[in-house]
Amino acid sequence: MDATRQHFLMCRPTYFAVDYAINPWMDPTAPVDTDLAVRQWERLRQVYRDLGHTVEEITPVPGLPDMVFAANGGTVIDGKAMAVQFRDPQRADEAPAYRAWFEQAGFEMYDPKHVNEGEGDILLAGDHLLAGTGFRTAHASHAQLQEVFGYPVITMQLVDPRFYHLDTALTVLDERTVAYLPEAFSPGSQAVLRRLFPDAVHATMADAEVLGLNAVSDGRHVVLPEQATGLAAKLRERGYQTIGVDLSELRKAGGGPKCCTLRLRQGKASR
Repeated sequence: MDATRQHFLMCRPTYFAVDYAINPWMDPTAPVDTDLAVRQWERLRQVYRDLGHTVEEITPVPGLPDMVFAANGGTVIDGKAMAVQFRDPQRADEAPAYRAWFEQAGFEMYDPKHVNEGEGDILLAGDHLLAGTGFRTAHASHAQLQEVFGYPVITMQLVDPRFYHLDTALTVLDERTVAYLPEAFSPGSQAVLRRLFPDAVHATMADAEVLGLNAVSDGRHVVLPEQATGLAAKLRERGYQTIGVDLSELRKAGGGPKCCTLRLRQGKASR
């Protein structure tokens, strides 16, 4: 297995909090330790650097506690950046902040015509774009994604509100392999996944419930929540090297390693 050097965009959780509830993970009455969230995030960033990846950072904005989840800030493929439109008004102001960063970095910009929450729901897997829908990103956005990026788009219907974004239910391990939780998808989407990825790794609900599938892979190394021990064992059996990280504070808002990590693919910012 060959590791591919990655170029990531991240956002320090300086203003992280759980002030509202827009997914089943969020409880505004539960205490949140922002300093611990920052330390856990810094550990994730250091893991990427130790693996030889490049990490860019966008400046966090006061009043946007979920801006740490950079994966929702856009989709960047082949030097093109699709900006986002959030479903929930609490996150709406993140969109222009990320768009401004992409534009300044020199990416070719496209604006969404429908609700589109970036790499939270749009995952490049080999020659296909897997596009989630059901809770956040609108199905109508999938046609625009295909026109902009020129990859066949495969719609993935999510059915469990705990796994509200595609990247909470599926992770791309390399160009040929994914890991996913079958129960998070409609029967039709499960059938499509079986056809596309007959050798996929199937996660258990126990690992999905600690956001084990919200992982980042460079083709050899898989960075995932350390609590997802069963999934990590399955991945090692397949020859992947796993690196566990603790993002328990960020999980209080429904986020894990992938939520914190936007991949920048081929553009002035990634050369």
